[in-house]
Amino acid sequence: MTDLSTISNDHLDLVYSQLLSWCRARDFAGHDPFDALNSRLFQASPFSSSRNARLAFTQILKRSPADFRKLARVPPQRNAKGIALFALAHLADYRSTRTIESERAARLLLADLREMKLKNYAGSSWGYNFDWQSRNFFAPRGTATIVPTAFAGRAFIEAGHAFNDESYFQEARSICDFIVADLPRPVDTTTEVCFSYAPETSTQIFNASLLAAEVLADVGAITKEENLSDLAQRATRFVINRQRPDGSWSYGTDPSQSWIDNFHTAYVLFSLDRIIKSVPSASEFRPALSLGYEFWKDSFFLADGWPKYYHRQPYPVDVHAGASAIVTFLELTGLDSSAAASAEKVAKWLITNMRDEQGFFYYQRRRFYTVQKPYMRWTQAWTLYALARLRERRAIQS
Repeated sequence: MTDLSTISNDHLDLVYSQLLSWCRARDFAGHDPFDALNSRLFQASPFSSSRNARLAFTQILKRSPADFRKLARVPPQRNAKGIALFALAHLADYRSTRTIESERAARLLLADLREMKLKNYAGSSWGYNFDWQSRNFFAPRGTATIVPTAFAGRAFIEAGHAFNDESYFQEARSICDFIVADLPRPVDTTTEVCFSYAPETSTQIFNASLLAAEVLADVGAITKEENLSDLAQRATRFVINRQRPDGSWSYGTDPSQSWIDNFHTAYVLFSLDRIIKSVPSASEFRPALSLGYEFWKDSFFLADGWPKYYHRQPYPVDVHAGASAIVTFLELTGLDSSAAASAEKVAKWLITNMRDEQGFFYYQRRRFYTVQKPYMRWTQAWTLYALARLRERRAIQS
């Protein structure tokens, strides 16, 4: 195994290009840890209307060391959040190379993302390509949800800046209409707002509400709409006010959402940093960002870069957690001068331990086995995004 500290830029480019080629060969379509309910066998069964059966079937296919999706007739498909992540990777590549090819590739993915928009909502929005049964609610396929919508917003905003193209900003502005008009607010006071995960739900999930706030803040900074910036600041305050004394956040406010994990914490930190950068008066949240970052950095990584899923146990190792950590470390280099080195260390560990010789990355390492399933959105899209950001960082520093 090669130590990443000795890997040349050419070798990192090779890892990136092989992963990109693997994904392109499949037209960026594949399976997902949560796509079990797309099973044609399960849909035809009498259990498809049962909440408990939907939850159990999803977890069985997600956690199994063997992949039964072909047997269960789950087709590989494109995922809106995955396409947004692939677009973000191509945008980072464009910023690094400024080539016509990278611009064309990014624009094609953004056009595909536009084609995947959902209808019957006040503004542009996206959802998952499968029925999704969570612990707290059921979202049928075609339901707009804030996470894929916010990542689409991030992609369109970055494209607007990269290409100086107003049409991408207009798409992001339309997302704000969805957030404001279609997302319920289980908390809405003069000082705090919480945006729910999806229409017709009342969830209070910290990273999801803050992703909505990130879009509002970034768009508000572009359009100079103070009402969007104010909503973003109130939504941020809701999350900050529920930070634990040690700097951590649980997943949400419900007792069943009390766990603390790596990548949802990374989502919170990334969005919080972007909100502070976009809303001048949000500087009040800097101490909370610093406290949360220190908890995350100290609690979720072993000395060699091993990314832990939970802060109190090393297993499972999830490539999604590692890739999102790389992106978050690189985003927060202004807060921590050693953040880029931490990103390199995590990347070293993933490339050394979780990369297949065909160029894709595995899903998870558990205590006694590795789940080698190459999930497209969860693993490959996130890893390509992380590698692209790392290549961009190296290009800036060279």
